[in-house]
Amino acid sequence: MLSVGQTHAAARTLTQADFDLFARLSGDDNPIHVDSDFAARTRFGRTVSHGMLLYALIRAELARLAPGAAQVEQRLVFPAPTYAGDPLTVELRVLELASDGREARITTQIMRGDGDLVCDGETTLRWGGV
Repeated sequence: MLSVGQTHAAARTLTQADFDLFARLSGDDNPIHVDSDFAARTRFGRTVSHGMLLYALIRAELARLAPGAAQVEQRLVFPAPTYAGDPLTVELRVLELASDGREARITTQIMRGDGDLVCDGETTLRWGGV
């Protein structure tokens, strides 16, 4: 069972191959993610991760933190880019639990190795049916 203040963290490094595979699977082949020549001419200077690929990392860790819970809400912002090769840490923190224990509000963040926040959000998980 979860408790308020409980944390969970996991490390991951995404590669260009991950970006390419996610583009193929999702159909999001925006050149900012998969075309290094195009991306070199942007303000980023190189390819950047799909936001939803970052979300997928969060979702995987939520499943580890709270197996069997249904995710009923997620808010996300992407304040900084994520590049291939960036070491990332997914961080989850339980903020609030419903009095019946069937719902939890959790912060969801991803930090780059340099300390920059690249994904910031909050989610609601529910047990016992949505």
